[in-house]
Amino acid sequence: MKPNYRRCISCRRVALRQEFWRIVRVHPFGKLQLDRGIGRSAYICPQASCLQVAHKKNLLGRSLRTSVPEALYQTLWQRLATEMPNSKTEAVAPHLNSC
Repeated sequence: MKPNYRRCISCRRVALRQEFWRIVRVHPFGKLQLDRGIGRSAYICPQASCLQVAHKKNLLGRSLRTSVPEALYQTLWQRLATEMPNSKTEAVAPHLNSC
C-alpha cells in the first residue's frame, strides 16, 4: 500500500500523515475538531514554531475556510505542552500561564 503524505500548513514540510496533527471542519455542521471526522482537513506539525505562525497568520482559518475559535488554539498549545519537556514549554508558550 502506498504511504499517505501530507503537508504542514505552516512550514510546508511534507511527511507521513501520522507525524502531523489533523484539524477537521466536520461536514455539514462546520464544527472544528481534532484528529477525527469527515470534511475539510488541515495538517500542522506538532511544533511551537508552526503553531505560532499558524495562529499569527490565521493559516488554519484560511485552510479550513472558517473562523477558528481561540479555544482550539489553546487546546493545541496544551497538547504541545504535554508532548514537550516542561523546561522548554514555558519559554515557547508563556501565554499559557496567563489563562
